[in-house]
Amino acid sequence: MKPLCAAALAVVLPASFLADAAPAEPATRAQVVERLASGERDFTNLEAPGVDLSEVDFLGSKLFGANLKGANLTRAKLRDCNLDLAILREATLIGADLRNASLFSSVFADADLSKADLSGSRLMGNFQGANLDGASLALAKGGADMRNQPMGLVRAELARARLRGSDLHGADLSRADLSFADLREADLRDTNLMRAKLAGAQLNGAQLAGVNLQEADVGSTDFRGAVGIDAARGLDTVKGRESALFD
Repeated sequence: MKPLCAAALAVVLPASFLADAAPAEPATRAQVVERLASGERDFTNLEAPGVDLSEVDFLGSKLFGANLKGANLTRAKLRDCNLDLAILREATLIGADLRNASLFSSVFADADLSKADLSGSRLMGNFQGANLDGASLALAKGGADMRNQPMGLVRAELARARLRGSDLHGADLSRADLSFADLREADLRDTNLMRAKLAGAQLNGAQLAGVNLQEADVGSTDFRGAVGIDAARGLDTVKGRESALFD
């Protein structure tokens, strides 16, 4: 019996199977609102970049992997939502409710989250350059879990973020990157900043009583005018103290 040639075994597939899948059409505000009204709460991989979703109530919804880049989510209700791996780069979330939301490996870089409520959230995404002025991050969980880092260090990335007047009371930001962040007048009482990067950060007028600074990098950090610095923990173990600014 003659061996079959490879050509004889080849399967002819339609061109559509050989080409890259066409990107999904962006959802409209009306479509999203209609789905929510029907009781749907699974919006996995939702495509809605740049869409106006202001004040929409997503309470408890799954937005895993959603593309919301540049979307308007002003005062949106995102409490208890799963936003893991979601893209919200340059999105507007002024006054949004993100309490207890899961933000694992999500991207909020350059987003406007001023006065948003992220208290109790799982804050382990990219917030580089984001505006969090006046926001609440109290009891947020953004510390790196060193027992589970198979893909590298996953932590809160807040480099160059604006956090002026924000509430970080009791948050876990151990090993977080807050380099060159604006933390003026922020409430950092009892916040865990163990081994966090604070190089170049501004903490003028910040509340620091009970903050854990054990082995944190404070090179060129500005502590002038900070309140409760004498009650900070681990100040004798910080790195870069010689270049930090104190009163």
